[in-house]
Amino acid sequence: MTERRLREEVAAKRLIRLHRGSYVRAADWAELWWEGQHLLKVLAVRAASPGRGPIYSHVSAAVVWGIPLYRLGNAPVQLVIDGERHSRVIAGVVRRDMQLADADILEIDGLRVTSLIRTVFDVARESTFEMAVGCAEAALRRASVVGHEVDVDAEQAWRSAAMRLTLPGLRGVRRARCVLEFADGRAQLPGESVSRVRLLQLGFSRYDLQVPVTGAAGNRYWLDFAFPGAKTFGEFDGEGKYTDPTLRAAESAQAAVLAEKHREDDVRGVTGWGFARWGDEHITTSADLGARLAAFGVRPPG
Repeated sequence: MTERRLREEVAAKRLIRLHRGSYVRAADWAELWWEGQHLLKVLAVRAASPGRGPIYSHVSAAVVWGIPLYRLGNAPVQLVIDGERHSRVIAGVVRRDMQLADADILEIDGLRVTSLIRTVFDVARESTFEMAVGCAEAALRRASVVGHEVDVDAEQAWRSAAMRLTLPGLRGVRRARCVLEFADGRAQLPGESVSRVRLLQLGFSRYDLQVPVTGAAGNRYWLDFAFPGAKTFGEFDGEGKYTDPTLRAAESAQAAVLAEKHREDDVRGVTGWGFARWGDEHITTSADLGARLAAFGVRPPG
């Protein structure tokens, strides 16, 4: 397209300008999750950069790694510029003055990024607690969880390596330590991670994650949460579980709902426990989740 045509398309909101020389159709942009939108901006910056391109960090490195980021929104692209006296924001790009060890720089599909552990640490230092926990738990799950089973040695090795980055004097290091200590790789979705944050805020301390139950016919089920005091299982039901064909196991949303009902009935029958279900709309605040759980008789310890 000519420059004039590009300006017209942008003005008409049919195109969105990502960065110098890069545009995306507005309709395609609207269909992407926040992480996908941010990844397009990362690629646009790379296309406009000479040589090997910049080193991406923080949330920009996280999306290249394929890590989910809760409520990322329209965050600027994050780069590392060695030698700058101060971090700067130019044209929607944050250029950070950071000293990185060689081991902290890797390449993925032609994009230079901070290592996954370094990325988790930086996100933990400077993002919301909810986003940071979701990021850390996704990375920890990759490192230490196979299926539903935790490799305790791998978990400890990952946590120790991450903690070595928490040097005194760094901005946000205290929050990063809290995130790394709290993270649990058994949480399988960002919504489960945020649910854990809300449970912490509500004062819950005694609950289990990814609890196995054997059904009447020998089927093996895994439940997201278990609250022994209330004899109730908890399940976080993200909308995509039923509506997104890439996330659900069943052929249709109707089949997915029916399969989930059969699963729940089987678990109820063999355990005698109840079920509490919640979704994205219930984890916006701790009060929202608290009210939802209370409706099922699940309350924090008095």
